[in-house]
Amino acid sequence: MSSPTELRSRLKDVLTWNSAHADLERAVKNVAPEYRGRRTDGLPYSLWQLLEHIRLAQADIAEYCLSAGYASPDWPNDFWPAGDAPPTREAWQESIDGIRRDRQRLVQMLDEVDVEAGLPHAREHTYLREILLVADHSAYHVGQMVLLRRILGIWPP
Repeated sequence: MSSPTELRSRLKDVLTWNSAHADLERAVKNVAPEYRGRRTDGLPYSLWQLLEHIRLAQADIAEYCLSAGYASPDWPNDFWPAGDAPPTREAWQESIDGIRRDRQRLVQMLDEVDVEAGLPHAREHTYLREILLVADHSAYHVGQMVLLRRILGIWPP
């Protein structure tokens, strides 16, 4: 990178882009409620479980980056929803909105920190590492969502 500004810009891109693959917005587009909790043979998760897992993991990383009082949730129980389907009709959209909010928090954070510095309360991890972790983790599970939608016959959106 030629400058810290360019690095910040690229990291913001990696949190929001869809150049190389489908992004979350496309993966959740037009999913009818009857498909949100459906599982299929050979895949251990429903679309709801994948969506909520992305939200929970991203929220955890955002808190880890932004809160000196961070306390790690219990793995894996606190990172996966209990049921296959959203508990309410509104939960699906609330999960999507939560992902968007935390992603925006991370994008804003990039303007406020030295991305190569260690976190104040966890010097062994940098902001750069955490942003790349969010992007990689989300892309992996969005890919699973696309695959599940293909198997369910609801792709493309």
